[in-house]
Amino acid sequence: MERVVLDTDVASLSLKRRLPSPLMTRLIGKQPCITFVTLGELTQWAELRQWGRRNREALNAWLDGVIVVPYTDDVAITWGQVSAAAIRRGRPRPANDSWIAACALAYGLPLATMNVKDFQDFVKRAGARG
Repeated sequence: MERVVLDTDVASLSLKRRLPSPLMTRLIGKQPCITFVTLGELTQWAELRQWGRRNREALNAWLDGVIVVPYTDDVAITWGQVSAAAIRRGRPRPANDSWIAACALAYGLPLATMNVKDFQDFVKRAGARG
């Protein structure tokens, strides 16, 4: 089954069962993955919002159905390259977006995002690596 990385916004919408129909259709038959960064962000949201048992159980059940893409040295090197390239272009990107993009690039996985504009620079960078 083809794997696809969900950025944090898409993961959150999926968890809430609020994915837009066109995106949901594109994800049918694919194995959803999240990065270690998204796992941290989802955990942070649960802590900050003081989620109760029911919401935490829903999060854990949802997490049981996804693969967490881990940190590796290749991910760190890719992050350094894409974030440096963005800074050189005068368009520094948010750190968490850069980490998510670096994971997708390092593992050669497609990325599902609602924020295409935020990730366009990374797509251009991926093309440059090709």
